[in-house]
Amino acid sequence: MENLLAFISAAILIELTPGPNMAFLALISATKGRRHGFATTAGVALGLLIIGLLSAAGVGAVVTQNPILFQILRWGGIAYLLFLAWEGWREAGESSPHRSGNTESDLTYFRHGLTVNLLNPKAALFYIAVLPTFLSSREAAWAEIFGLTVLYVGIATAIHVLIVVFAGTFHKFLENPRRSFWVRRILALALALTAIWFGWSTRDG
Repeated sequence: MENLLAFISAAILIELTPGPNMAFLALISATKGRRHGFATTAGVALGLLIIGLLSAAGVGAVVTQNPILFQILRWGGIAYLLFLAWEGWREAGESSPHRSGNTESDLTYFRHGLTVNLLNPKAALFYIAVLPTFLSSREAAWAEIFGLTVLYVGIATAIHVLIVVFAGTFHKFLENPRRSFWVRRILALALALTAIWFGWSTRDG
C-alpha cells in the first residue's frame, strides 16, 4: 500500500510539471474548444499506454540505451512540437477560432496527441527508470507493471482533463478576433518554448 501511495504521488507530481502535453492541451482547448481538447487527451492517453506496454516488453530500453535511436526520437518530438507551434502561430493570423475551430475533425487532434507522446523519449524513461522502483516484487512483474501503467495513464488523463476544462473556459473569450490573435500567438510561442525546453532537458539522454 505504501508503494502504491508513493507511486500515485510521484505520478501526480510528474504530470503537474509543465511539459509538452500540458502546453499543447492548453493551446488546443483555449483556441479550438474543449471537444478538440478531449480528443487530444484521448490520443495522449493511448500514446502513454502504448509506450508503457512497449517499455514493459523491452522496446523502451532498446530505444533509451541506443544513442542514435534516442536522438532520432528526441529530434522528431522537438520538430513535431515546433510544427504544431508554427501551425498555431500561422492560424492566429488567418481567422478567429469561432470560424476555423470546426474545420478539423476530432480525429486530427487525437492523432496529434498520440504522435506527441509516441515521439517523447522521456515517457519511455519514466516507465524504465521510475516505475520499476515501485514494484513490490519481481514475481508476476508483468501484472504489476501493467497495473501501474494503467494507473499512471489514468492519473495523467485525469490531470489532462482538468487542463482541458480550465483552458476551455477561455474559448468563448477568444471569439473576439483581436483577443484571439494575440492569445493564440502567445500560446503558440509558449508551445515553441516548450519544444526548446524539451530539447534541452533531454539533451543528455
